[in-house]
Amino acid sequence: MNQFSSLFCQMLALFSRSDFARAVREVGAERSAKGFSSWDQFVAMLFCQLGRAHSLREICGGLATATGKLLHLGLREAPKRSTLSYANNHRPWQLYQQVFFQMLGRCQVLAASQKRKFRFKNRLLSLDSTVIDLCLSTFDWARFRRAKGAVKLHLLLDHDGYLPSFGVVSDGKTHDVTVARKLSFSPGTVLVFDRAYLDFEWLWRLGESGVFFVTRIKSNILFEVEQYFPVKGGVLLDSMIRLTGPAAGNYPGLLRRVVAQDPKTGRAIAFITNHFKLSASTIGAVYKDRWQIELFFKALKQNLKIKTFLGTTPNAVKTQIWTALIAMLLLKFLQLKSSFGWSLSNLAALLRMNLLTYRDLWAWLNCPFETPVIEPKPAQLPLEFA
Repeated sequence: MNQFSSLFCQMLALFSRSDFARAVREVGAERSAKGFSSWDQFVAMLFCQLGRAHSLREICGGLATATGKLLHLGLREAPKRSTLSYANNHRPWQLYQQVFFQMLGRCQVLAASQKRKFRFKNRLLSLDSTVIDLCLSTFDWARFRRAKGAVKLHLLLDHDGYLPSFGVVSDGKTHDVTVARKLSFSPGTVLVFDRAYLDFEWLWRLGESGVFFVTRIKSNILFEVEQYFPVKGGVLLDSMIRLTGPAAGNYPGLLRRVVAQDPKTGRAIAFITNHFKLSASTIGAVYKDRWQIELFFKALKQNLKIKTFLGTTPNAVKTQIWTALIAMLLLKFLQLKSSFGWSLSNLAALLRMNLLTYRDLWAWLNCPFETPVIEPKPAQLPLEFA
C-alpha cells in the first residue's frame, strides 16, 4: 500500500537537517534557548509563508489543529503565540540567510540543466530594489518619509532559472547605488539595471574588475561619438561614444550606445554598455529581460507573506523577509522539477490548499488533477490450526 507523509513534510525534507544544525551553531541561534528550537521556528514561519497565515494566531492555531501530523514535520507540539513572537524578535535573522543560500545551491544545480535563453556563456544578473511599506507609528525605526515608514529589499536575480541569488534588506532611505557599491561580482558577469544605478564612477570600477553592464542612459548625459557601427533589425543606432562634461572624469573609457525601437510603442530607447562583442539586438534583448526581476517582486508580494508583518522589531521583519525568499526558492525548485508546466502563482495557490494533504509530492506536481492510484492491501492469509 502507498504510504506518504503530507506535502509540507516532503517539502521540508528538501532542507538538510545537518546543514540547518550547522547554521544554527554558526550564528548562535539557540544560545540560552529552552524547548522551542530553531527548526520549530523555521517550520512555523515556512507554514506562515506557504499557508498565507495572517497572524501568529493563525500560524499556531493552524499547526495545533493538525496535531497528528506534527511529528512528521519535526515538531513535538504546536508553538505558543508568545513563544513564536519572542523567537522572531530575538533569534538572529542571519540563520535564515544561511538557509537561503543552502537552498539556492540546490536550485542552481537544477537550473543549470535547463535550456538558456541567450547563447552567450556569461552569467546574467539583474539588480533592482523594491520598497516594502510599513506603518510609521508601529515601525518607528523604519522612517522613510515624513509620515511613512518602509524598508527596501535589494535583490540580485540570476537569469538561469530566474532565481534570487542575493538579497539585502535596508531602511527605505538607503539609495540603490549605496548598496550596489558594496557588492562584488565575478569577472565576466553581465549585470543589468535601470537608471537608478547610473553612477559612472561605480560603472568604471565594474569594468576594471571585468564585469560587463547594460543600462539605460539619461537624456542629459553629454557625450561625443567616436565611431558608428552598422545596424540591422529593430536597432536604430549603434555607436562607440566617449563621455564629455562632468561625467567624463568619472568614466574616462569608451562606452557603447545602442538605440533600439520598442516594437509596441515605437519609442526609441537608448542603452549604454561596456560590452562591444554582443550584437546590438542582443543588448536590447538583455535589457528587456531585466523585466523578470520586476515580475519576481510582484510574485513575491502577491503569493507570500511580505506586505504585513508578525513582529515590529527589525529582527522580526528581516526574519519574515528571509523566510519569504526561502519559500520563493522552494517554489522555484518545485517548478523546475515538475513536468506539468506550473505558473508560480498557480503552484503557490494549489500548494496552499493541499499543504497537509497526504500524497506523493512528485506525483502530485506532475499530475495534480489526476486521482492517485492506491495499491490494494494484500489479502490476509487464513490461519491454519493443527
